[in-house]
Amino acid sequence: MTGNDDTVAEGDHDQHTHDQSGGAEHNDLGHAHEQSGDDGHGHHDHHAHDLDTLGVAVLTVSSTRTRAEDTAGDVIVAVLESEGHEIVTRDVVQDAYDNVQGTVDRFVGRSDVDAVVTTGGTGVTPDDVTVEAVEPLFEKRLPGFGELFRRLSYEEIGTRAIATRATAGIADGVPVFCLPGSESAVRLGTEEIIVEVVGHLSGLAGQA
Repeated sequence: MTGNDDTVAEGDHDQHTHDQSGGAEHNDLGHAHEQSGDDGHGHHDHHAHDLDTLGVAVLTVSSTRTRAEDTAGDVIVAVLESEGHEIVTRDVVQDAYDNVQGTVDRFVGRSDVDAVVTTGGTGVTPDDVTVEAVEPLFEKRLPGFGELFRRLSYEEIGTRAIATRATAGIADGVPVFCLPGSESAVRLGTEEIIVEVVGHLSGLAGQA
């Protein structure tokens, strides 16, 4: 994550608030799969594939922070571990396309990784390249994640939420979530969205 990644939209998450109207995106995500009956809102046993305990890889994208200064990554780890998940690997890489893409690709290729969460590099400065690096790895995109994250962020930072390009998708059968770099933003995304859906998405995406 660059210094600019924590300014404007991504760094304005200094206080944790919610927009209760965010359910629209959640409903849209659910109904996207309802036709085929494989989503949580279908008529089948919608929890049959849920995973209760996941192995998660955490990646921080920053040209200025070291592992010791990675407070955003610490938040992700703390939230996921509090839900019983295991952090199987964690890394910090500089804002460079090949660094980010290569690390995420390596993470999703590990047999002990059920989900990946990245933080940083989702802003609009020239060196914010996380989205550009990770999206080519997706065989399926999850647009509802970014839509819901920005909806939940709106009351906190107003229209500047549009500058946050948080995104998610499925890469090699593994859900990958890309969050902004600020501590409050990753807390919002991890607590309010990721922990609620990651076991369900991992179970569905990993089906043979």
